[in-house]
Amino acid sequence: MIRTNSYNDPAARRAFLDREARLRQLSDVERDFVRLGELPDLNRWLDQVRATGGCAEPVHLMGHSTTLEAGTGEVLRHYSTEAEPGGRLSVRCRNRRASRCATCSREHSGDTFHLVRSGLTGGKGVPDTVRTHPRLFVTLTAPSFGAVHRAGECHRARRRRCEHGGRHGCGRLHLGTDPLVGQPLCADCYDYPGHVLWNAMAPALWKAFRDNLYHHLATRAGVRRSAVRALIRVSAAKVAEYQKRGSVHFHAIVRLDGPDGPAAPPPSWATEGLLTETVRSAAAAVALPPPDTAAYSGGRLCFGTQLDARPLMKGDGLRLTDDAVAAYVAKYTSKSVEAAGAVDRRMESLAEIRALPVSLHVRALIATAWRLGSLPELQHLRLRAWAHMLGYRGHCLTKTRAFSATYGQLRAARAEYARGPYTDRGSETVVESAWRFAGTGRTPAEALIAAGIAEDLAATRVVVREDAEGSGRSGGAW
Repeated sequence: MIRTNSYNDPAARRAFLDREARLRQLSDVERDFVRLGELPDLNRWLDQVRATGGCAEPVHLMGHSTTLEAGTGEVLRHYSTEAEPGGRLSVRCRNRRASRCATCSREHSGDTFHLVRSGLTGGKGVPDTVRTHPRLFVTLTAPSFGAVHRAGECHRARRRRCEHGGRHGCGRLHLGTDPLVGQPLCADCYDYPGHVLWNAMAPALWKAFRDNLYHHLATRAGVRRSAVRALIRVSAAKVAEYQKRGSVHFHAIVRLDGPDGPAAPPPSWATEGLLTETVRSAAAAVALPPPDTAAYSGGRLCFGTQLDARPLMKGDGLRLTDDAVAAYVAKYTSKSVEAAGAVDRRMESLAEIRALPVSLHVRALIATAWRLGSLPELQHLRLRAWAHMLGYRGHCLTKTRAFSATYGQLRAARAEYARGPYTDRGSETVVESAWRFAGTGRTPAEALIAAGIAEDLAATRVVVREDAEGSGRSGGAW
C-alpha cells in the first residue's frame, strides 16, 4: 500500500492547510489543548500528573532504574522513561511555599506535622516516653523598631507630634485585614537598619538562646556549666514566622531529655516549672553586638519583651495539645515572607525594588537590605541575596538532631513503601540508576489540567475527612 503524500495530493494538502488555518484562530491555550488531545499516550500523561498530585512546577527527568537482587543479580524490576510521554518522567518540585506550589506545600506541611508530632508523642524512632518529659511551646518575638499600627485598638491618639511632624498615636480600631496593620506610624522614626540587621542575626540569636538554656539550667540546678550537658539535653524544634511589620519571630517546642536523648528520662530536678523559668531568663539574657558598621550605631540585639511559654499536656483541656501544636508549626512551613506583604523571589536591582507592587514599608525594608548589602563589612550577611526575605537568611524550620525523625527519613519510608513488594523478598537489593535533568514546569494547558486534578484530589480529601469524622473514626490532621 502506497501512502499518500500530503504535499503532493491536493485534497490532503487542502485539509492540512484548512486545519492550520483553524488552529491559527485559536488562542495559545486552546492550541495547547488540541496538542494534548492528540497525544497517543494521553492517559499515561494524566497518570503522571495524578502521581505528582497536580504539582504546579514538576521536575522532568530522563533515564532508567534497575532493581537487582544482591546475591544472584536477578533483575527484580526495570524502569525506563523511553516508554513515557515525551520520553521523560515528571516528579514533584517539593517546594514548601504555598505561593509556588500548593500541592507540594501541603505534602511538606504533612511531613512537618509528623516530624513535630513524633517529637512530642513518640513514634518514628522516638520512644513514647517523651510525652512525660518537660515540654514547652515558646514564642520568641523581635523588639520594637518603632511604633506600628496594630490590629484591634491601635495606639491612643495624642496631641504631641514626633520630630518629623507625625502623630504619636492613631486612635482607630483596625481589623486584622486592614492594610495599615504593621505599617509604621512615622516612617522617618522607624529604625529600618536595625530591623533588617535583627532579621539577619535572628539565627544567631536563636543559637545564643539555646546555649543560654544550658547555662541557666546549670545555675538553677547547682552544677558546673561544663558538667550540665552530661546530665541533661535540650531538644528543640522551631519555625520562623513573619509578623505583619516584617520582623521574624520564632515558635519553638523545647523539651528536656536525659543525656542520651529522648530514650533517657531527664534528672528529677528537671521539672516543667524549672524549664519555664530558665526559658524566660535565658531569652532575657540574650544580647549580641550588632555587626561592626558605620551604617548602624544601635545597641545590642536581643529578643522582644513579649515572650510566651506554655506547657504541653495531651488531653489536659487547659493546655495546648500535642496535635494542635504540631499542626500550628506545620502551617507556618508553607508560608513565607509573603505573609508580611513581600515577594518570594530574589531582587536583581534597586530599580526592580522601586517597581515592586508592595507597601511603602516593605519596599523600604527591601531597599534597606539592598543598600546595607553593598557595604564591605556586611558582605558575610549576604543581605542583597536575602533582601526579598527582609534580611532573614535562616531556614524556615530547624530542629536539634535528637528531637525527632528527619525529613529524609520520612521521605525514604514513603519511597520504600512506593517500591512495593520488591523489598519483601527476604534478601537485600541493589538499585542501579542513571538520571538526567530534562526541564521543569508545564505548558499553559498542562497547568490548567494539573490545577483541576489538584482541586479534585483536595475535594476528595475533604469528603474522606468528613466521612471519617461522621463515622467516629480519627482521620488524623493530614
